Amino acid sequence: MVHRVFYVLVSVLLLPGSAWAEVVRIEVQERTPALSGKPFASAGAYELVKGRVHFEVDPALRANRIISDIQLGPRNKRGRVEFSADFYLLAPLDPGKGNGTLLFEVSNRGRKGMLGMFNLAAGSLDPRTEAEFGDGFLLQQGFTLAWLGWQFDVPDDPQLMRLYAPKAQTNGKPIQGLIRSECVPERRVLSFSLGDRTMIAYSVVNPDDPDLKLTVRERRDGARETIPRHQWQFARDENGKAVPGRTRVFRASGFEPGRIYELVYKAQDPVLAGLGPAAVRDFISLVKHGGAVDGVVLFKGAGQRRQRAIGFGTSQSGRFLRTFLYYGFNQDEQGRKVLDGVFAHVAGGGRGSFNHRFAQPSRDGHPFMNCFYPTDIFPFTDLEQKDPETGLSGGILSRAKQDGVVPKIFYSNSSYEYYGRAASLIHTTFDGQRDAPLPKDTRIYLFAGGQHGPASFPPPRQTTQELANPNDFRWSMRALVLAMNDWLTTGKEPPPSQYPRVADETLVPLASLKFPKIPGVRLPQRIQTAYRLDFGPDFRSGGIVSIEPPRVGSAFPTLVPQVDGDGNETSGIRLPEVQAPLATFTGWNLRAPELGAKDELFSMIGSFIPFAASKDERTKRQDPRPSIAERYFDKKAYLHKITVAARELADRGYVLKGDLPSIAEQAGKRWDYLTSPKIEPRLNERR
Repeated sequence: MVHRVFYVLVSVLLLPGSAWAEVVRIEVQERTPALSGKPFASAGAYELVKGRVHFEVDPALRANRIISDIQLGPRNKRGRVEFSADFYLLAPLDPGKGNGTLLFEVSNRGRKGMLGMFNLAAGSLDPRTEAEFGDGFLLQQGFTLAWLGWQFDVPDDPQLMRLYAPKAQTNGKPIQGLIRSECVPERRVLSFSLGDRTMIAYSVVNPDDPDLKLTVRERRDGARETIPRHQWQFARDENGKAVPGRTRVFRASGFEPGRIYELVYKAQDPVLAGLGPAAVRDFISLVKHGGAVDGVVLFKGAGQRRQRAIGFGTSQSGRFLRTFLYYGFNQDEQGRKVLDGVFAHVAGGGRGSFNHRFAQPSRDGHPFMNCFYPTDIFPFTDLEQKDPETGLSGGILSRAKQDGVVPKIFYSNSSYEYYGRAASLIHTTFDGQRDAPLPKDTRIYLFAGGQHGPASFPPPRQTTQELANPNDFRWSMRALVLAMNDWLTTGKEPPPSQYPRVADETLVPLASLKFPKIPGVRLPQRIQTAYRLDFGPDFRSGGIVSIEPPRVGSAFPTLVPQVDGDGNETSGIRLPEVQAPLATFTGWNLRAPELGAKDELFSMIGSFIPFAASKDERTKRQDPRPSIAERYFDKKAYLHKITVAARELADRGYVLKGDLPSIAEQAGKRWDYLTSPKIEPRLNERR
């Protein structure tokens, strides 16, 4: 079927008390049947709708005063601040066949990831093929799927979701402020961007300023060494030559891998970054309560409303959701709850730079990457706590409780987040000595022995000392998203929280980890630590950073899950391949020696350390872990244990019964690979 592409632009007259004063135009740039009208179970055929939504907000309203610098945004004739964002929808052609739930994914750096997570699909920025829709899981369940651009600095790619927001000014004059750029090269380079990863950077105001300092250090907490000003300049590298510019740093002698380079500089024209969460708020309210603006509809068919909304986010996007709740964006301009459910995945203990002046939304925080940004900062827990050292008090849900808009919440983390994202802080007290209470509508799930995102199989070893970790927790993610929807629609309680606790010693200091002594395997010594950071007196109250780098105070204790004699974690959701293991699965992995800093964690990657195939091989290696042959009589016996474990998890609601054959099939393929006589040398090539 030929795609029918059209463009609609409708202006809306905004009268006092208009129900949709915040959404003023909808541009539908494409509306076409998904997969040429293929039906998805009882939900039937879906349509793909994409375009752009135009917003405006009144800075005087209480719901909008939480937007950083909103009073400094340019006003239209109605005294409002205008902005827009890209949107992308997959919705049932017949709304009556859907399940009434909007599943909104907060785009991670402008991308779309939930089809890969829940549908086991191939990654895509613009899903059009069978492979990019995977097994159709979310569509078969009848969800309406949505994405919206909320980040202003994503790369210039038409398929990335983007926010188009104005800049703050004071009486029509530009605003200047401090920006800190950090880079840790993975190979020797002559230049690096002032922005994070591939994000668009803020330009330096005066590239010839002789007082600017570029520093280098070996550790997150190491001493900074100043690189002489004459040795570097603002320029990009073109075939070894410096081409002047304002968003990159060039050094003829190069920047070495495994070292932290840092530059603090003055930039100009801060974008109103807080309009990103405001756009998400108002777009979801439109979908829930109307779905149309002056005759332009987002969905075909009668009854454009979606009865409830779940916000889903992975990594940066999970931190966005925690930040969204913290600032109070879960209440719209009419005082209504926006997200009924929040599913924040692998966010750890963090929030992010999503609502302050000169924010860099892509910056996160890891033990050896993006250090000391306003990510892992107080508060960490949902319920209010008071820091006895600083006197600060607060909780992620304090504002939502005050407004009566607390959603039901899932926090899911892999093992990596306990090592690399300070996840223990969301459920422990400040001193790390006790478990903190959870709200009645919050659940926490650890995927035991998981990394930030499951590696492919066969597992790669690219820039890490051990193989990357393929522990596939997507089986549980599928079960949990349905459990969240059931919780919202029928009140059925979801599976109980599964996470490590101080009280039963399944959550311990790194020094107390009982990891087996596996020859050639080096344990982490340095994990992510959250500090009491001082960005200046106006940061928490006004979103203004005046101290860069921040003053670093004392640390909050960070704990990790305890392990068994194989090195596998004893708490959390232990998937079948962890309960009946062929290997040790960890959330940590170290940097390969050629990257430099070989004793630092490699960000977001875990380890997969296979058992020896036989007792003889184990003896030769001096590996204390029993071999595969010592554990299982044969493949049939192994798969029996996998099946028993999977059924037990399904009975408890942590995986779906319909996925049991696929779980067993996946385990069987890994058995074949790891017991093949041809594979042993490759598994141990680095050691």
